[in-house]
Amino acid sequence: MIGKIGLVTILTDNVRVLADFYSRILGFEKTYKSENYVEFKSEGVRFAVCARSVLHRMTNHAGYRESRKGQSFELAFPVTSSEDVDRAYQEIVEKGATPIQAPHNTPWRRRTAIFADPDGNIHELYGPEER
Repeated sequence: MIGKIGLVTILTDNVRVLADFYSRILGFEKTYKSENYVEFKSEGVRFAVCARSVLHRMTNHAGYRESRKGQSFELAFPVTSSEDVDRAYQEIVEKGATPIQAPHNTPWRRRTAIFADPDGNIHELYGPEER
């Protein structure tokens, strides 16, 4: 069994817009940039945005040309406190993230907030629920 993820890549038809979102709105530092691929500095796992066309050319698999339907993945971004969830959510929404669900406490004792990127990928901010 492999048991380790080394790279998470979000596929898109507009690398510039999506890479700008993850850099400008979420604060990820770009470590490599080309017209069709951008990689970011991220603790623990490499993180990138890549043009769907690049993977289609590499593999010739028709799936890379098909339109995405529905939500197929979520990135969850940890913060240190419930106040940080509230603060970060407000900040990224003011900068242009699409609000999906305002900060709230979950039954599993986390504070969470849900937002979307420009491609409609829905992601989560989370931290410990304050007692």
